[in-house]
Amino acid sequence: MTTADRPTAIPAALRRAELEAALRAVTARIEAAAAESGRDPRDITLVAVTKTRPASDARLLCGLGVGHLGENHDREAAAKAADLADLAVPPQWHFVGTLQRNKAASVARYADFVHSVDRPTLVTALSRGAVNARRTVSCLLQVSLDADPRRGGVPAEGLAALADAVADAPGLRLAGVMAVAPLAVPAPQAFARLASLATRLRADHPRATVISAGMSGDLEAAVAAGATHLRVGSALLGARPYPATPRTPGTPQDGAA
Repeated sequence: MTTADRPTAIPAALRRAELEAALRAVTARIEAAAAESGRDPRDITLVAVTKTRPASDARLLCGLGVGHLGENHDREAAAKAADLADLAVPPQWHFVGTLQRNKAASVARYADFVHSVDRPTLVTALSRGAVNARRTVSCLLQVSLDADPRRGGVPAEGLAALADAVADAPGLRLAGVMAVAPLAVPAPQAFARLASLATRLRADHPRATVISAGMSGDLEAAVAAGATHLRVGSALLGARPYPATPRTPGTPQDGAA
């Protein structure tokens, strides 16, 4: 039984009301942060991270107007993408977790965005998968903001070469950058660093305009720094219903909520 098959513990109507209230609260936070920063909230995309939640929650969010859903694990994501394929307007799927090379072909079959591209071997595997699936996958380069190899991400000095590799790869589109704020670095400082790197990237790749940053606890700082995509899980869906597999703190699996 996959997480996509797990039933919700409350009636659908009540769960819909809960999600609607949470979505309204998150939207209000985004709008307030945008106003504080002089930004148009319509330029900010909310990616609802539905990891460990049933497909019924994802379906309800789509019914409430959420058009972008994020997942961390291939098996769970593939099941939910198949479950929601019958929607008149299916959501765009964002793979936001650490991606193993041997899962790249599977992810390329359903993901519209992959937020965790951080090495050339993954670029090659994703490109092959996208070509075989006859799809174009938008790639975000995961940037390491603290040079900790345990948490994934390309170091700043390797960003340009990795960007060129994605831009030249068949089936892939270089969309921008992603990062998780390190635990030891204040979120405003971390996201300002990411924004600076994004500006440098756009000098060579003008269409790489996406900045994926910010989660439930630090989305305001991300908006202030220019984030275009916010990965929000717990503020929308509540605490996880059961313990997830332990992860290193700060990795996309833990941080994409």
